[in-house]
Amino acid sequence: MTYEIEERKLHFKQPAGTSREVYTTRQIWLVHLYDGNRHGVGECAPLPDLSCDALPDDEYVTVLDQACAALCRWQDSQGDFPSCEQRSGLDRDCPLCESLRNYPSMLFGLETALLSLNSIPADAPTRSLSHLLFDTAFSRGEVGIPINGLVWMGNYDEMLHRLETKLEQGFRCVKLKIGAIDFDQELDLVKRIRERFSFHEVELRLDANGAFPYDEALYKLELLSQYAIHSIEQPIRQGQWAFMAELCRESPLPIALDEELIGVNDPAIKRHMLNIIKPRYIILKPSLHGGMTGCREWIDIANDLGIGSWITSALESNIGLNAIAQFASSVYGDHITMPQGLGTGQLFTDNIPMPLEIRGDQLWRCR
Repeated sequence: MTYEIEERKLHFKQPAGTSREVYTTRQIWLVHLYDGNRHGVGECAPLPDLSCDALPDDEYVTVLDQACAALCRWQDSQGDFPSCEQRSGLDRDCPLCESLRNYPSMLFGLETALLSLNSIPADAPTRSLSHLLFDTAFSRGEVGIPINGLVWMGNYDEMLHRLETKLEQGFRCVKLKIGAIDFDQELDLVKRIRERFSFHEVELRLDANGAFPYDEALYKLELLSQYAIHSIEQPIRQGQWAFMAELCRESPLPIALDEELIGVNDPAIKRHMLNIIKPRYIILKPSLHGGMTGCREWIDIANDLGIGSWITSALESNIGLNAIAQFASSVYGDHITMPQGLGTGQLFTDNIPMPLEIRGDQLWRCR
């Protein structure tokens, strides 16, 4: 098996704002694996100042190159590498899973490339590339996955316009990123939604990206709770386990953890943290939270503790989005009812073509 690393820079159609920064471009690396006539591809896409493996570009490529070389040497000595479907957990003898535990975006890219490669028969007559990673009804184009409509941060008028557009498109679950403008304006935006749509008609999720100061958080959550909010992600910044645990106990709104999970890669610490904080939900991004293997681990632990979960993308290209959507269908089955966060495929002017399309409020793979 041989490999090639391809660097790409994607450009957003409009600036994507969070409470941390505004993105106008997106740096990614595509890993291509070759084995005879088979070709697999995966996406490595760390987020600056957020991913635990967000290294300077030259360092990132050096580590990724070493991982690809080690994987090729290991597979040549061991034979076929098992796909993610065939692994129930981390194999500590596997260099891909264990040595990249702290490099989740690289692990996710290599997992995707291997699934892509292994989906092609070894005797394929010509060099073939497949993006069919899992054998699920979604992957076969038989069912769609419900997704939330995402409203990015902006000024009040911009967010209101984006919100109205998502509702007109038929989304029944809308996620608002908050924390960048005046809280009273954000509260008014939420109020407007509820004046037009009941919680039976539109499920409303909020993502604060850690923007609330701890001493203001509970008061703000109480104000928001009067508008039938499904959940709020990461109301305070990560790393404050005691404060977050207290919020989860006292909050009138269900709290979901997102950034809190980043960099927590040891299984024992994962369980310890969830036991302390006791959130209602965890939100999993394979590029940030341990690749597919690490996310399966998070989900198994959460299920044991009675904590819900859903899966989202993290500003990947369509290569990554395709893999994450198929992964979600393999984890949650053929009849997903909880909307997933998979609506980022329309963000870039120069995205990579992929047989994905949004129909109403569902993501579909085209046959």
